[in-house]
Amino acid sequence: MTRCFLNSMSMISALGAETSDVKNRLLSGLPKLAFSQKYHSAGNALPIALVQEALAPIPLDDQKWHSRNNQLAWTAAQSILPDIQALISTFGKERIGIVIGTSTSGISDNEHDMHINAQSGALPDSYHYGKQEMGAPASFLGAALGVCGPVFGVSTACSSGAKALASARRLIRSGVCDAVIAGGVDTLCKLTVQGFSSLEAISEEQCNPFSVNRKGINIGEAAALFIISKDKSDIELVGVGESSDAHHISAPDPSGQGAIRCMTAALKDANITPDKIHYLNLHGTATQLNDQMEAKAVAEVFGNNTPCSSTKPFTGHTLGAAGALEAAICWLALKEGFIPKHLWDGCHDDSLPSIGLSEGEQNCTLQYALSNSFAFGGNNISLILRKV
Repeated sequence: MTRCFLNSMSMISALGAETSDVKNRLLSGLPKLAFSQKYHSAGNALPIALVQEALAPIPLDDQKWHSRNNQLAWTAAQSILPDIQALISTFGKERIGIVIGTSTSGISDNEHDMHINAQSGALPDSYHYGKQEMGAPASFLGAALGVCGPVFGVSTACSSGAKALASARRLIRSGVCDAVIAGGVDTLCKLTVQGFSSLEAISEEQCNPFSVNRKGINIGEAAALFIISKDKSDIELVGVGESSDAHHISAPDPSGQGAIRCMTAALKDANITPDKIHYLNLHGTATQLNDQMEAKAVAEVFGNNTPCSSTKPFTGHTLGAAGALEAAICWLALKEGFIPKHLWDGCHDDSLPSIGLSEGEQNCTLQYALSNSFAFGGNNISLILRKV
């Protein structure tokens, strides 16, 4: 099989965009969630993981590209733009693909315009339905970068960003592309905040994964992009495992069998045993059902000795971007030799199996990291990254 390497990475979230800041906050246990009423019709302020940095302007005139979601994707692309331009020079624009996961796309912009329509009876000139199409971020990046290989979106809820990386590897292994720009982007909107609120899955406090006191998720926004190619670098995508529970539209299979299957499949794909994993990034949403299922699955595959953490108390649950963002955190942990702190109140839930929740560790030697993403409909994926 063709080996695929994660040559470059860029991420932006509530943790910031500078990798040194991200690392320090993941180790110190200092999140940057803000309380906001903006996205919740009930009016009470909720902890929201907002991106605080100024976003890059859209470089294209066509109104359909002018969304906050595309701005966030374009901002993430800026730090790896020289590498992208080098790819185009080396391989040609026809041999480069773009695969981007999202679940909201530009819905937040169209929410604003539809509100104006409800008040005035007319849509503003800024409205364009194409802003909220799930393929819009990938198509926008393709147009902005001048790439004309395969360009498409992935929208499988919270596994979208991770699925994009798996799709990129398939494009390279099949010989369709020489390199792929892959990742995920999602921005905050009322649809998701109020939708999860209606499911009684939103916490009015900072989320508290795997605690007996957990009360649900915090919604966040983020973008994370990778350049994936056959060119050898020091981080390799060595394992992909996917499964589908088909158990319930929004609840995971409580047995954890779907999660067990995809973690086991990723280990088999990487040709390693569970003891080789030095860090496991948990899906860890802090909902009752997810944490119950994931603890059961992780305990069965890894026992309680593998260091693991959920990074969602730092970033919020970034939905379609989560799988790519958490793979980026694994990429950074492998590069920098650290294990992110599991941020919670320390109150164990005795109904959950014991797993190796991390206190945070610096200056350690890591070779393999695994990242879990479990989505609505039981759409599961595990990625394994290796430091070469």
